[in-house]
Amino acid sequence: MTKKPKILLIDDEEGLCRMLEAVLGDEGYAVRAYNRPVVAMSEFAAGRYDLVITDIRMPEMTGIEVLQRVKDKDPGIPVIIITAHATVEMSIQAMRRGAYDMVTKPFEPDELLFRVKNALRQTELSAENQDLREEIAGRFRFDNILGTSQKLRAVLDKVEKLAIRDTSILITGESGTGKELIAQAVHYNSPRKDKRFVAINCGALPESVLESELFGYKKGAFTGAAEDREGLLKAADGGTLFLDEVGNLPMNVQKTLLRFLQEQEFRRIGDTTSTKVDVRILSATNADLREGVKQGDFREDLYYRLNVVNIHLPPLRERKADIALLVDHFIRAQNEKFATHIKGLSAEALEAVTEFSWPGNIRQLRNVIEAAVAMEDGEYITLPVLAQFIEIDDAAPVERAEDNDYSSAMADFEIGYLKELLRKTEGNVEVAARRAGMNMATIYRKLKKYDLRKDDYL
Repeated sequence: MTKKPKILLIDDEEGLCRMLEAVLGDEGYAVRAYNRPVVAMSEFAAGRYDLVITDIRMPEMTGIEVLQRVKDKDPGIPVIIITAHATVEMSIQAMRRGAYDMVTKPFEPDELLFRVKNALRQTELSAENQDLREEIAGRFRFDNILGTSQKLRAVLDKVEKLAIRDTSILITGESGTGKELIAQAVHYNSPRKDKRFVAINCGALPESVLESELFGYKKGAFTGAAEDREGLLKAADGGTLFLDEVGNLPMNVQKTLLRFLQEQEFRRIGDTTSTKVDVRILSATNADLREGVKQGDFREDLYYRLNVVNIHLPPLRERKADIALLVDHFIRAQNEKFATHIKGLSAEALEAVTEFSWPGNIRQLRNVIEAAVAMEDGEYITLPVLAQFIEIDDAAPVERAEDNDYSSAMADFEIGYLKELLRKTEGNVEVAARRAGMNMATIYRKLKKYDLRKDDYL
């Protein structure tokens, strides 16, 4: 049986308090109502409630003071403030102190219920994210790998089994799917975790440089070789060498690498004696190495040596359940780095990032969120800001006329979006608000702002 959300309600007007208690109770919420905020606060404790609703003007204690005391004891709980005289200054003060929302009297019960549902959903998502982070950290112990989708879980289960076995692994997947993170997870959960993890991008270096980087060279082996140098294979002795974009290895380097995999020894460039090391090889590619073998660009014997076991990473478009968690992680990282205070994505922006195809996968998502955090002026990343960095598939696309400033562009977008929303819902503001993930009061406010009439769409 699902547990009823618990709501603390504080209002010194007994009639309004009883009415709200009845409205919320009819919706299945467990409500504890108080007419005296001092008594309510004396009995308040962290974890006892899922939501607090408080009037702002009360004789013994203001709603702002209630908000402060609630946040001191339970920082994560959402607080909705009811006021008859909302001002910009009051709203700013309340939001800065952590209020989730404000409701202006008079209001319809449906409007309050809509805001209550949104606030409780926010709490639920935060709790889910925390539980998922703890589950991932406890079960898999893999730093920086976030996600709960079935496909990612299957990958991590495979990694957990393979990490302890000293075998070669080929990690495949599109660019930006996190292949190096998986390689690191293998290394740091293996018996080699106390030794070095060394990575090299095989497609980023010229052939001559790549060979010397991998195997090292003797002094005088070629012009510019003024001293002996150990290569990355030697540097990774006892640990793991990760060959990213291994499909770009030149043929002569493939031959030398194959010999090392067969004999666990190699010769530095210009050296006459072999160097023996104990290194586990992990490799990754976004190309089809089997096709490379067919075309003669990649040695078949090396392919089978590297691909003892394959781990394939699904693209982000097949891991939609992980997107919200990744977004939350990237926003928190940017907030910590630049002392910003972005709380998350608006409902419509979250829907857009979830439905976007993300051809650049996790890397592209991270870059877009970093850019959006830098550009957003409000507490939540909005759809107009997001639309500057990805194409939004919407019936009312954002206009990007060069002569428009940011405010004009946002207004143009909102007008088009609202018109299309009202057309689809035949002027039903309640349905429109639900589809947009907004509260009804916000819809009404925007209709008034842009002089739009819902009756025109009935």
